[in-house]
Amino acid sequence: MDKLNKNIDPKTLSSLTCAFVGDGVYELLVREYLVKCDGRRVGELNRVKVDMVCAKAQSEAAFKVIPYLSEEELAVYKRGRNVNVNSVPKNATLRDYHTATGLEALFGYLYLCGKNQRIRELFEIIVNE
Repeated sequence: MDKLNKNIDPKTLSSLTCAFVGDGVYELLVREYLVKCDGRRVGELNRVKVDMVCAKAQSEAAFKVIPYLSEEELAVYKRGRNVNVNSVPKNATLRDYHTATGLEALFGYLYLCGKNQRIRELFEIIVNE
């Protein structure tokens, strides 16, 4: 069986697995946003991107979208936020890292559910508030 065509149920995945996917989804949205909004050189784009995807920035982003989440989305976020992690990057607080993991889990879950429009709605809230 072709693994790329294999269906999965995101509800059966661990929060860290959803966060693994969500990390990539979120970074791609940031990259797309920066390219569309700015005419900077690639080196500068990368510096700004790093600032936008760090745990502190993602934690701040999570607090922007929490009021707009459905019950299901909030539950996914909270499961991701509350997951036990083995290490925290030295430039992040434990609180920021957990909050960022919750946001990444949410974005990964929504992506795996095929809810791309909802992802874009939430990302618009993040960059416009």
